[in-house]
Amino acid sequence: MTATLPRTTREVRLAAIPDGLPTQEHFAVVETPLPEPGTGQVLVRNRYFLVFPGLRTLIGGEVDGLPLPPLRSGDTLFGPAVGEVVAASADSPLRTGDAVAHMLGWREFALVSAAECTPLDDALPDPVAHLAQGSAAYGALTRLADVRVGDVVFVTGAAGAVGSLAGQIARLLGARRVIGSTGSPEKAERLVSELGYDAVVLRGAGPFAAQVAEAAPEGIDVLVDTVAGEQLAAALGAARQGARFALVGALSGQLSAQRAGGSAPVEIDAYRLVVKGVSLHGYSGADHPDVEKEWTSRFGDWLRSGKISFPYARIAGIDRAPQALQELIEGRHFGAVVVEL
Repeated sequence: MTATLPRTTREVRLAAIPDGLPTQEHFAVVETPLPEPGTGQVLVRNRYFLVFPGLRTLIGGEVDGLPLPPLRSGDTLFGPAVGEVVAASADSPLRTGDAVAHMLGWREFALVSAAECTPLDDALPDPVAHLAQGSAAYGALTRLADVRVGDVVFVTGAAGAVGSLAGQIARLLGARRVIGSTGSPEKAERLVSELGYDAVVLRGAGPFAAQVAEAAPEGIDVLVDTVAGEQLAAALGAARQGARFALVGALSGQLSAQRAGGSAPVEIDAYRLVVKGVSLHGYSGADHPDVEKEWTSRFGDWLRSGKISFPYARIAGIDRAPQALQELIEGRHFGAVVVEL
């Protein structure tokens, strides 16, 4: 163990299971002894980690079909992180100073199996960009929706971590018109001025389906849906013949105080699916293992050329991480939410 390392580290734990949506009072920042790597392990000093809405589902315990375990009271939170190796076992293929990505965020130092670390190269110009959630959007648009030149694309939850990249990706893949939805006038303005959306449907500003019809008078060819609920139903009402719908999230149910995060019921018009020939598929990265490498390569090229931006809110320090999760659930941030340590 390197002499300059501290003796202790801090991590965020779930202090109590909430009755409804979690708030910062349900978490605790705890100091714990700094671990030493054993066989096949490395100690990583985390630099950034992602705050993501899926934690609400893990806390709610409704994890059927998910590759991640539920969070119980007393558990340390986890999620995507990037950092550098500061100590490694003799048999580890990783060495001190190596930059890596892994799934043990929400702590200042992480003891990780070397096999569960992904070494980072210079494919992306900024290490924090490895926390971007564009892979799901890219995979949905290229593997499921097959966006084509001239398409009209509708992205729900367009100001979120996935949506803020989905609209830009759709444009780069040839979309003629890109429409988004959000719940904030300020976010709507940024979607147009910063990310190139042509129109934004504002949740709560009137009948949602009517707004979608006004924004897309010719209908929509592609949907990238992160919300479900009334937004999915409205998109179906605006579907053109042969429209392709890719579902990558269901935040209307996940972030509902009346649910536990693992369901999002919605009533849709099955008859319209039939007569319009609409395809509707859920996107899972595990079904498309080739997407991540392809996305990273294109994302890096687009970032360097200035053709795409990675919007994110940078939260300073682990002490603010529980508040950042509450703010994410409340929809206060634009783009991804990243804690910098």
